Amino acid sequence: MKPSLEIKQEPSLNMEHRLDKIEEKIDRLTDAMVSIARAEEKLAHMETQQSNHYDRMNKFSEKLDSIEEQVRDNATTVNLINKLFWVAIVAASGAIAAQIWM
Repeated sequence: MKPSLEIKQEPSLNMEHRLDKIEEKIDRLTDAMVSIARAEEKLAHMETQQSNHYDRMNKFSEKLDSIEEQVRDNATTVNLINKLFWVAIVAASGAIAAQIWM
């Protein structure tokens, strides 16, 4: 009778062993899915950061364009003031020369 008991126990042990293997594989699949989910979260975060950086670069570009326009306006004003300064210097020199020689 002992041999028959061992034969009956062997399929149940074999089934338990197979179930343990299946359970291990399911655990590994769960770990893999968690890793994939974490990677997707990191990618989404990186994409958000890239979008934010792109927006900031666009704002900096707009500010730079505005500053460039102001510099151009200021350069025109400075050139005008420079010309007026030299006209005033020449007029003053002419007046001084006219006073000295007349």
